[in-house]
Amino acid sequence: MTNVSLPRALGRTTVAAGAAALLALGLAAPAAADNAVRAQYTGPAQSGARVQVDGSLQNTTLFTLKLEDGGTFSTYCIDLKTGIRGSAWYVEDAWANYPGQGAFAAPGKVHWILQNSYPTISAAQLAEAAGLDARTTQRFKEEQAIAATQAAIWHFTNGAKVTARDTNGVELVYKYLIENAVDLPQEPGPSLSITPGTAEGEAGSKVGEFTIETNAASVPVVVDAPEGVELVDLATGEPVSTVENGDKVAFDVPADAAAGEASFSLETGAEVSAGRLFKGEDPSKPTQTLITAKTEKVTVSASASATWTEKTGGEEPTPSPSPSDEPTESPEPTPGPTPTPEPTPSETPSTPASPKPSSPADDRPSLPVTGGALAGLVAAGIAALGAGGGAIYLSRKRKAASGQE
Repeated sequence: MTNVSLPRALGRTTVAAGAAALLALGLAAPAAADNAVRAQYTGPAQSGARVQVDGSLQNTTLFTLKLEDGGTFSTYCIDLKTGIRGSAWYVEDAWANYPGQGAFAAPGKVHWILQNSYPTISAAQLAEAAGLDARTTQRFKEEQAIAATQAAIWHFTNGAKVTARDTNGVELVYKYLIENAVDLPQEPGPSLSITPGTAEGEAGSKVGEFTIETNAASVPVVVDAPEGVELVDLATGEPVSTVENGDKVAFDVPADAAAGEASFSLETGAEVSAGRLFKGEDPSKPTQTLITAKTEKVTVSASASATWTEKTGGEEPTPSPSPSDEPTESPEPTPGPTPTPEPTPSETPSTPASPKPSSPADDRPSLPVTGGALAGLVAAGIAALGAGGGAIYLSRKRKAASGQE
């Protein structure tokens, strides 16, 4: 399949119409949280022979999963202890998310079995690889190949063992598979997924960090977004019209954009590899966990969306000094030359203050005594003597007068 990039010249109307067409065809139906491939169990693809495992007979079957676009592929069971639920929906997932009752302790060996048994190779090729003799090889058909392969898978997922001999080569091929299986450390890559499925952010930023995983060479992108909003590659900042495995993309939302949402979808022809795990979509309704029996080319799709709010507070102004920006404690003025202090007018009300007590004589500075000052002191002394003498004379005169009376 040749992938053709969507030219940027396409208008938003064409892009939106493309997304609507995908929805109309059911290619963008509700998907799992991780946007993995989604498929529905529709019944057996091919029945195998019955095999005795841990003392009881078990039916073996290749199951059919039908993709949303109508494609189908075959799967084996990897959970012997859980039954399969009719019409159950499944999603492609990683081995680490195995939800079954078995241990799935050696997924790498299960992967090896799928690559070296039926239906990846024919029943005749499997019989030859296992070293069956000519007579047994004639009896080893597709039903026996399914039974031997399924029993070997259960050995590594549920610890099961084949407990009965048969003449059709099932036990011999089962032993060949479990004894020769090696742990393949590399899990098959997903056919197509976008992680996460949703993102939130604010205008003026790149919203989301969507990681693309696919085994397709290149996948065209259909974007449904408001004018001015673009899906860009996070590494380069450039708008994208196609994506590849490992790409990380986001919606570049202008700062003046109103609150809104955008989405993008992917659809391509890809391979669902042998060894990809499919688990029940609804955890509340347990169903048998399945694993793809061989690599098949199918049409797969995935989508993701983002929402954003308006930018809060508008453009941030360049900070400048202002009273509101200053610290709570006002800084002291820049020190300059200290002026000679001048008397500060009293802030006391108009009532005069009491005179300050005179300092002791010893504390007062001595003053020079001039001639004018000395003459004044002598005159003051003479006046004081005269006043004293007059007072004594008057006192005696009053006493003499009193005696005569």
